[in-house]
Amino acid sequence: MAGHSKWANIKRQKARVDAVKGKVFAKLSRQIIVAARSGVPDPAGNFQLRTAIDKAKAAGIPNDNIERAIAKGSGKLGSGGGLEAIRYEGYGPGGVAILIEALTDNRNRTAADLRSAFSKRGGNLGETGCVGWMFEQKGVVTVRGDLEEEHLLEASLEAGADTYELTEDDDGNPAADVLGESTELEALETALREQGYAIANTELRWIPQNSIEVTDADHAAALLKLMDALEDLDDVQSVTANFEMSDELMSLSLV
Repeated sequence: MAGHSKWANIKRQKARVDAVKGKVFAKLSRQIIVAARSGVPDPAGNFQLRTAIDKAKAAGIPNDNIERAIAKGSGKLGSGGGLEAIRYEGYGPGGVAILIEALTDNRNRTAADLRSAFSKRGGNLGETGCVGWMFEQKGVVTVRGDLEEEHLLEASLEAGADTYELTEDDDGNPAADVLGESTELEALETALREQGYAIANTELRWIPQNSIEVTDADHAAALLKLMDALEDLDDVQSVTANFEMSDELMSLSLV
C-alpha cells in the first residue's frame, strides 16, 4: 500500500491548492449534505456529519458554507435529496484495480464522465463487482503526537484496532494511520483521542487486499494521469487503487 499511500498524500496536499478554486469545496459540501440527510443535522449526534465538517474545516471551507450545506441536507434550505452514493469499479493500465466512490444527482452523467476518463487513458470502466472483491473497507484514524511504536502499538490494541501504518501528515510531519473495523470507526477515534493522540483525519477507506507493483516509468505515468483525471471529476469523492510504486518513480511520473 506504500505507493498508493504516497500518492494519496500528494493528492491531499494538492487539494489544499484546489480548494480555493471551489472544486474541493463542492465535493466536501456534498459529503456534508449527504451526512446531514442521513442522520440528525447536529454534529454532536451524527458522527458522519462531524467527520465531514472536520474535513471541510481542514480544507479551509468557511463556516457559512458549512452551515448552508447542513441546512440543505436537512431540508431547511432547498434539497440535497437528489444526491446518491454510488460505487464504480474499473481497471487501469496494466490491470490495476480501481475503486471509485461518487456522490451524484445524475447517474448517466457520472458514468459517462468516468467511462471517458478511463478510455482516454488506457483503462476501462467495469461492471459492478469486477474488482470490489479485491478491497476491504476499514475505519482509519490518522493520529499525530507521541508516535513511539511501543506506545502506539499498545494504544492501538487498547482502542480495538487491527493494525497501524506509519506515514506523514499533509505537512510532512510524522503520523500514523490506525486501522480498525469500519463499523467501529467512532469508537476507535474516541479511544485514540482519550489516549492523548491528536486526530488529524477520520474516514472510511477501501484497503486493497493484493497489489500490483509498478516499475515501468511509462506505465506509472499513464496510471497516475488516469488517477488524476478520475479525482478531478466533480462527482467523484475518492479513488482507490491496488498499485505499489517507489517514491522515486512516483516523483518522476508526477513531474
